[in-house]
This record gives sequence, structure tokens and C-alpha cells, in this order.
Amino acid sequence: MKILLSSQISSFGGLNFVLNEFDRLNLGRLVEHELPELPSQSKYSWKDIFYSFWSLFFCGGDCAEDLAGNFKNSLAPNPFIKIPSPDRVLNRMKDLAEPKQLFDTVRGHILHEFSINNLLTRLNLKLINKLGLIDNKNVILDYDNTIIFSEKADSRKTYKKEYGYAPGAGFIGPVVVYLENRNGNSDAQTLQDETLERMFKTLEDAKIRVNKFRADGASYQLKTLSVACKYADKIYIRARKDHCVMRAIASITKWEEVETKNGVEYYGSIEYTPFERRAAEHHLQHLLQSYRLVVTKTRNSDGQFNLFTGEACDYSVIVTNDYKMSNQEIKHFYDQRGAREREFDVLKNDFGWDSMPFSKLEYNTVHLLLCAMCRNLYNYIIKLFSRKTVNLSPDFRIKKFIFRFICIPAKWVKSGRGLKLRLFGNVSYKT
Repeated sequence: MKILLSSQISSFGGLNFVLNEFDRLNLGRLVEHELPELPSQSKYSWKDIFYSFWSLFFCGGDCAEDLAGNFKNSLAPNPFIKIPSPDRVLNRMKDLAEPKQLFDTVRGHILHEFSINNLLTRLNLKLINKLGLIDNKNVILDYDNTIIFSEKADSRKTYKKEYGYAPGAGFIGPVVVYLENRNGNSDAQTLQDETLERMFKTLEDAKIRVNKFRADGASYQLKTLSVACKYADKIYIRARKDHCVMRAIASITKWEEVETKNGVEYYGSIEYTPFERRAAEHHLQHLLQSYRLVVTKTRNSDGQFNLFTGEACDYSVIVTNDYKMSNQEIKHFYDQRGAREREFDVLKNDFGWDSMPFSKLEYNTVHLLLCAMCRNLYNYIIKLFSRKTVNLSPDFRIKKFIFRFICIPAKWVKSGRGLKLRLFGNVSYKT
């Protein structure tokens, strides 16, 4: 087998189309305007830092070190950016960190470490607005927490008995609109009302009005429900089945039987005021409000009777202030938030959330936010490019996008007084 070597050919020719779109949107100018001014002697701009970091994920990398090892030769001749060293990228990311904040609770003696980066949060929202990723007519906001297992120097043990962080994120569709990082010993329900207050205010400042808010059982708290109702028109939150909720379920007399693909389900609802006893104990009666409990019950497999209802059933309960949708419609609408929970899998496996580069909480928050921005950019890119080439679909994960579009041999050649991109392959991309 004879081998012919050719220099200056990049394995990632499709990346040039991505970076060209970034420039067309003036993302470099946006980044330079929003971030602190760099020293005049700096060799690399914020545009170079951000474009290089985002290019990692568009080429299949997962850490900054890939810039020096796996991608150095392929990305070096690119005219859109100057590629810095991994150390330069990571040091600049550290410069964007904001000090972590310490909180305590009324009950307990644990200090909770939260990392809130207002600078990058605002930049992310301006980036989202620039890309036009959100339709402000009917905004559905989902909030959830996840665990990122990592034995970094300052990480704490999670409730799963392993070390890591427990960031919380707000999603509008697949778009990450807000993120707060917290150490592993701070579970999802700890001070969540304060987290949601900050999230809603940040979105409000960005002229994003939330119509519907969905969250899991960690948000079923007196103060959290009050905050959600304050900022969102309608809320849909999974209720924990404590003895008060179960007594309310037992008092439902009218059930609607529905045949589904999973078998027979029964739907019922009742007016309910949660946390009355807690509100009285802590003098928080002004936060009390009546809600609608939407209950779904199914026959359980073991025939075990429930102590409160006297039925051999499993129950799913949603608390809401929506009195217009039917019980079944509310259940179906709430179940759709499962797609948002899967976004954490995408962020961890496709966009670097599982590869924490630093040993401090606040530095890793910068990493998480930059990765989230890259995820938002990919949402825009895959939708745009799938309209311009036949072998892409807007629901592709980034790995398939890389194989089908990014991994095209290409070379920049001088022609006349300019540069032209020579592609070694048949690419039906409409420029």
C-alpha cells in the first residue's frame, strides 16, 4: 500500500460552516462586549477562547486538553480563530468565576455552598435572544437538579453516598436558560425557593415572562409554591404523598376511568390547601393558597391496600392552579417534562458536564455554563443546517452530526486575493 501525504488538510472541514455562522451572527462581538476587557498585550481574544472551547464539542472532544493533542493540527490553519493552549483557555475561564456563596438553614448545622455566576448567566440569555431560540408567546419553564459525580478537592458527599456537585437548571424546551451550581451535600429541595426567586427575576430582567412552570417533588414546599405562583401564570408540581395528601385523595368521590396503552387509569381531582400546619407553626399563613390536586391511580401489582384510601392502588399526584385543563390533559402535560430531564444526559455525555476540569466549585460553574451555551448553540445549528442539507435531521445528537457533517476533509487555499475552502467530498450544503 502506497501512501501520499498532504499537508494543511483538516479532518473537520464542516466546522468551518459552523464558525462562519457564528461570525455571521456576530457572536464574537457579543462575547467581547459582555465580558471584561482583556489586557492590550493579550494574544488571544475572548472570541478565540470561546470559539476554541465550543469547537471541542463540535469536533467530538470533551476536555480543553484536546486542543493541544487531538485537534491542534486540524484546527491550527483555521482562518476564523486563533487556537490558544489548553492552559490559556482554562486560566481565562477561571477569570470569569464569581465567589461562591455560603447559606445556612433554620434547621440543621450544615453550611450550603452555592455558586451563582450572574455575568455568564446574562451572557447566555443574550446569546439565546440573539439566536431566537425562545418564543415568548407561551413560555414553559422546567426546573430540575442533577448530580455530577466528581471527587474534586472541594466536592461534598451527595445523598447517593458519592462525592460530587448538584447543579440546578432551568429549561425552556431544550434550551438551558438558567444554572446554579451547588455542592453535593445540598440536595434539590434545600433553599429551592431562593434559587427559584433568583431564576425568575433573572428571566424577568431578560423580558422573558413564564406562562407555565413545571417541577418535581423537591419543589413541593410552602415557600417554593408561593414563589412559583408569584412569577408564573400556571404551575404544575409533583406533590409528595404525605398523610395530608393521602387523606385528601381518600375524600375524592368521582373518578374518571380511561383506557390507556398501559392499562386502565383513573383520574380525579379535589381542592386542597397544603402545609396548613407548617404555616401555622412558622407564622406563614400569608403564604397559604388553595390548589387543585390532580390524582391518577392505577391498580398495583401486589394487591397491597393503602392505609388511607383502602384501595389496592398506586397514586400519582400533581398540584396545580390550573382549573381549565382536564385531569387527563394536566397529567399528559406534566409527563412531557420527562424530555427535559433527558437534557441532563445530553449535557453530560455530549457537552462536557461529566468532565469537570477544576478543583473548585466556582470555577466548575464557569465550565458548566460555557458547556450549556454550546448546547444552546447546537440547538440553533442543527435546526438551521438540517434545512440546508438532506442528510441531517433537527433531532440528531451531536455525535451523528459530527459523523455526517463535521468530519469532512478540507483545505483552505489561496485563490486570487482571497481564501477558498476546498472540500474533499460531496457535500450538498446550500450556502
